[in-house]
Amino acid sequence: MHNKARLVAQGYSQIKGIDFEETFAPVARLESIRLLLSISYVHKFKLHQMDVKSAFLNGFLQDEVFVEQPKGFVDAHHPNHVYRLKKALYRLKQAPRAGYEHLTQFLVDNDYTRYNVDKTLFIKKDNDELFIAQIYVDDIVFGSTNNTKVQQFVNVMSHEFEMSLVGELSYFLGL
Repeated sequence: MHNKARLVAQGYSQIKGIDFEETFAPVARLESIRLLLSISYVHKFKLHQMDVKSAFLNGFLQDEVFVEQPKGFVDAHHPNHVYRLKKALYRLKQAPRAGYEHLTQFLVDNDYTRYNVDKTLFIKKDNDELFIAQIYVDDIVFGSTNNTKVQQFVNVMSHEFEMSLVGELSYFLGL
């Protein structure tokens, strides 16, 4: 049996304006989700869903964030030292936004175009082929007119992030 431990920030003790500025990650607009469903219907392609595991742990922090050494793991030689975080931790106020920024930057770097009206909708067009993806917190709904593009997307995303393929979309946010 293996024991696991997870370092968790005490985000409740962070003070707005001192420890953080923005705490949110953009959420897909219902109109964009309807647009995605409509496009898939018109172009006759299936939508799929992936879940980004530990989504909030993927983001790199832009601000300097320091945390105390956790109880039970204090360095006896340096008991007053703190950790400077490079990546987000669970419960850290900056975690959702940092995870979203990392995911969206990865998509932009891989030639996906972020939709102007809704920053969580991404499109990639190659000649007559269309690929579209919608981010909703830690879920990605996606599809393409070319099934090879769907598999390539799954492979690329799984290589960069720890993902679980939920499968073909049948129900999403009550739709």
